[in-house]
Amino acid sequence: MKMTNSKKIGNEIYQNLGRIFYAVAISDKRIHNKEIDILKKLIREKWLDVDEIEDEYGTDAAFQIETVFDWLQEYEQDGETCYKEFLSFYKEHENIFTPEIKELILHTSHSIAMAFSGKNKSELVMLGNLKILFNK
Repeated sequence: MKMTNSKKIGNEIYQNLGRIFYAVAISDKRIHNKEIDILKKLIREKWLDVDEIEDEYGTDAAFQIETVFDWLQEYEQDGETCYKEFLSFYKEHENIFTPEIKELILHTSHSIAMAFSGKNKSELVMLGNLKILFNK
């Protein structure tokens, strides 16, 4: 499951994945440690194998997901804004989102939503919106 794109776009996709995963986690107005733990686990188990893109420090670009997520959490950013930023990036670069990448995004999002006492209404809406977006 390889992404084929430039290094700049490669870093940007991971930054935007951090935004969408944050939006899912914060959709119930609170981020739980279990949600963070599952995200970190999936980055290491799934996302590191997606491509060979590195950031400017020589680290696998997939860690941008975690870095952006942590920054958004630290500065208590709005989940809806993060979702809209991801949506804008997706629409501009839809061609780099392969079916496998979309599936991994949905899997990661569902896992985050399920990490703390199952999916709630806000998370279900967010997950539904993602699924609709990817099926267009």
